[in-house]
Amino acid sequence: MKIGILTSNPMDWHIQSLVRELERVHVEHVCFPVTSFATRISGSPRVVCGGYDLAEFDAVLVRAIPGGSLEQIIFRMDTLHRLENFGIRVINSASAIEKCVDKYYTSTLLEDAGILTPKTIATEGFRSAMQAFDELGGDVVVKPLFGSFGVGMVRVDDRDVAHRVFKALQMARNVFYLQEFVPHENQDIRAFVIGDKVVASMLRLGESWKTNIARGAKAKPYRLSPELEESCVKASKVVGCDYAGVDILQSEEDGRFFVTEVNSTPGWEGLQTVTKTNIADSLTKYIIEACSK
Repeated sequence: MKIGILTSNPMDWHIQSLVRELERVHVEHVCFPVTSFATRISGSPRVVCGGYDLAEFDAVLVRAIPGGSLEQIIFRMDTLHRLENFGIRVINSASAIEKCVDKYYTSTLLEDAGILTPKTIATEGFRSAMQAFDELGGDVVVKPLFGSFGVGMVRVDDRDVAHRVFKALQMARNVFYLQEFVPHENQDIRAFVIGDKVVASMLRLGESWKTNIARGAKAKPYRLSPELEESCVKASKVVGCDYAGVDILQSEEDGRFFVTEVNSTPGWEGLQTVTKTNIADSLTKYIIEACSK
């Protein structure tokens, strides 16, 4: 068995954790950057990355898709699709990554599957965005359609500020993605799903309404109810993920749980500090089992 790991940083903590587990079970593995894809049509080898012919691999784990131009991003995703067409197991699949990276697409899939998610309005027009601000109660979170780690997210609860923020977004020709602000006591839940189960979960305690570990939030052990576990697994499956980080807010007003995001390349360094489960081991076992089917 031969596993490829797509990463822009082979010394990353997550990569090193996976490498240790793969070495422990004597599985051959290679790390290479997704930015080094070279593909051939009517030629051979069909797909090369980091000097390796990917047709020789049983599976490819995608740990990161770095930023780039629209052409570069589309090319990388097209190449992942092609690997799948060759019969190589890509984890997570190109389709799952495409669904998760687009917050609007993710939200629509969650709602259509009956999973509670915050009220959201997406539009391209400035006037429509101002109307949406009012419709959502005058207290919204403005999110970039594509983004992670909470970067670019802004809470707006003043109409004059909304006018200025939306004008700036209009000048940059951005899509307005507005989500009602759900009061949540500066905390949320991250569940780590692998296959059909939640392998670990935590409460993230933020210094502000943003609760990303990368932005200074603290991790605390948290046990999900069976109903919430079921919702997290369902959310992961709705977008087609093999493994996912599912983010949940609990409203401090009425206690309801809202799924806000499904991350197709989730980190687990912070989560690992508050769980006894070896997450890298669980993910490694899942990949090996998936390859043997």
